[in-house]
Amino acid sequence: MTQNRTHTCGELRAADAGKTVKLSGWMENIREVGSELAFIVLRDFYGTTQIVAETPEMVAQFKAVNKESTISVEGLVRERASKNPKLPTGDIEVVPEKVEVLGRCRHNELPFQINRSREADEAQRLKYRYLDLRNPEVKSNIVLRCQVVSAIRKAMTDHGFLEITTPILTASSPEGARDYLVPARNHPGKFYALPQAPQQFKQLLMTSGFDRYFQIAPCFRDEDARADRSPGEFYQLDMEMAFASQEDVFAVIEDVLPPIFAQYGKYNTASSAPFKRIPYLEAMETYGTDKPDLRIDLTVTDATELLSGCGFGPFEHQTVKAVVVSGFEGTRKQIDKLCAGVEVQSGSKAYWFRYDESGEIVGGIAKFVQPIKDQVLTALGLTPGCLVALSAGTKGAAQKTAGVLVKTLGAFCPNHFKKEQYAFCWIVDFPMYEIGEESGELEFCHNPFSMPSGGLETVEKAINGETDPLSITADQYDLVCNGVELSSGAVRNHDPEIMVKAFWMVGLGEEDVKAKFPAMYNAFTYGAPPHAGIAPGVDRMVMLLAGEDSIREIIPFPMNKNAQDVMMSAPSEVTQAQLDELHIALVKPEE
Repeated sequence: MTQNRTHTCGELRAADAGKTVKLSGWMENIREVGSELAFIVLRDFYGTTQIVAETPEMVAQFKAVNKESTISVEGLVRERASKNPKLPTGDIEVVPEKVEVLGRCRHNELPFQINRSREADEAQRLKYRYLDLRNPEVKSNIVLRCQVVSAIRKAMTDHGFLEITTPILTASSPEGARDYLVPARNHPGKFYALPQAPQQFKQLLMTSGFDRYFQIAPCFRDEDARADRSPGEFYQLDMEMAFASQEDVFAVIEDVLPPIFAQYGKYNTASSAPFKRIPYLEAMETYGTDKPDLRIDLTVTDATELLSGCGFGPFEHQTVKAVVVSGFEGTRKQIDKLCAGVEVQSGSKAYWFRYDESGEIVGGIAKFVQPIKDQVLTALGLTPGCLVALSAGTKGAAQKTAGVLVKTLGAFCPNHFKKEQYAFCWIVDFPMYEIGEESGELEFCHNPFSMPSGGLETVEKAINGETDPLSITADQYDLVCNGVELSSGAVRNHDPEIMVKAFWMVGLGEEDVKAKFPAMYNAFTYGAPPHAGIAPGVDRMVMLLAGEDSIREIIPFPMNKNAQDVMMSAPSEVTQAQLDELHIALVKPEE
């Protein structure tokens, strides 16, 4: 092995009994049995081994060492009288002849117990992440991440893709999130930007004559954290194909991902190719979201015509959506608690009634439904034991709340939720444009570099007022797994004329396009091939494979929810000399 060990702490077996060995690792625990006997647990990356000190001198040596110190132990392997079948090394123990401290832990108290670190406060875990990672359970997620990335690289190479790295320092570009800006010391007043994605560079590679590109790409976006999104930076399997269509991209992804999920996933079942395809508008109507969890068999029914005139105030002149849950066994108290949780997530109230086993409409808004009982039973296909959960508001708000109802009620009802599987689907036919919530103006709905379905003719009709811009769909697609958006992709807009007119729709003229995307615009004028791509998120993928609810559990050194690295104290203040060198003056915000 190496200078400090002949074996690892996960390696020794009964067949090694009688050997003299040297182990190195962290002293995880010591259990004393009088002054002449102590049991020590030694841990390294590979596992744990029991050390048995059987003399007063040897017990004293171990007692003098704080837990989590790194030590080297030389001794004799023997078979254990009392074996531990739960451990790979549970058949043996080592009787030490020599102990050496390699790295002393100078703290009598640890911030948390290492093998129970996941129970500690997250702020403590992130501050002492190097200790948190000593927990084998935490470390296993990072090992899994390494294995998955390695498998992805091999699969992409086997499919004829070249791994090409693209720049980290680049120009600011409107990708849909805030840039991280980097001041350019030699160019006062100018800034680089960290790439939100290698979007332009990978398209330029296609224009340069490369046929198939990929990389495990770091991406940087100044956006808030969520359970499935890390603030600051994330990694994606970025890929692009020349002379390719949507079908070509789907074929590669459907060939690459299922074997990886089958080999490394927590669940044994995964969708096989071809994945289900759901148009965006259908997804919103049927599931209340463009990220449906197909493990849940509940769907949304439009009940506007049925219930908007039932006399219940919140339904009047509103869109009403219903989610029917057969065989519901929850109590009234549980229903109210579920609805309260839905309101927190969606921002809108949820309502309900039940069709009980006696054939009566009861609970919630039952008194408004009772007069039209027969119509409701027929329209919603109710059978005794059904719960009907409802949302109301504008179409978008009602859909959103209904989508949260589907997810919440599905998770509550095991008869409607086949949890232990990976259910993939494609969301297709996204709108090209939308009205921005903040601006109130026409904006790109997804990737601005996507090809409008129908090409130039479709955009020109909208420009000429012949069609509604909001009716234009794009050759865009999302890959969704278990309700998590793994990826967005598109057939790219490779024609400069179409590009200029597509951006004109959102208020950017030809000169704006040339100024914001000079390399791409100019490159396309030299003849660009049709090309398409996608970029599944590596972090989210590993999160699903590990069965974790938070993306921070699979990132080696994650930031907290406020985009702070509390271990490294980042972001941090810098000196005035550094600011002067970069020609930057700090202006405090007004209170």
